[in-house]
Amino acid sequence: MSKDPHLRHEGERSPVVMRDVRRTVPVVLRSRRRQDVSGPDGVGQGRPDSDRADPARLRAQIADLTEDLQRVKAEYDNYRKRVRRDRLAVREIAVVNVLTGLLPVLDVVEAARRQGDDAAEVLFDVLEERLAALGLRTVGAAGEPFDPNTHEAIDYCASGTGREAVCAEVLRHGYRVGDRLLRPAQVSVAGPAPAG
Repeated sequence: MSKDPHLRHEGERSPVVMRDVRRTVPVVLRSRRRQDVSGPDGVGQGRPDSDRADPARLRAQIADLTEDLQRVKAEYDNYRKRVRRDRLAVREIAVVNVLTGLLPVLDVVEAARRQGDDAAEVLFDVLEERLAALGLRTVGAAGEPFDPNTHEAIDYCASGTGREAVCAEVLRHGYRVGDRLLRPAQVSVAGPAPAG
């Protein structure tokens, strides 16, 4: 008798059995090199004809596996795009939250700058430059047409010179990040006299 536990008879190996805890059916692995088993007449027998693969069946299996691979690849590409889109959305939300918290600071520095403080002027310029790098854009300028979507009218004065309302003076700047309006600009509006 042989001392190797995997040898059943002289020269014959038993199949290796692996149990996968996720499956109920055991997976049996057989060696690709099958040894010739002698028949009753002592002549070696090769693989039986039933084990030979049909080329049409193999091509169908290859086509099925190729379709599965393409489907899995498409699912993975969609997953990667969704994750990238979600990361950008989270980043944008974080930037908006930080910038919204800094708007009162920006207002105080701008008010100090309007009173003629040179240090506030420098601080405002640096703050505006750094916040612009994060995507913060100023909304509202004197002379631009009044837009109720981005401007908040605080005062209205009739002017016979124009046919449409324009921002005469910006009382408090508005800000936006990308397409998102953080706050509208508070403006004084000049426009045609109301009919009446």
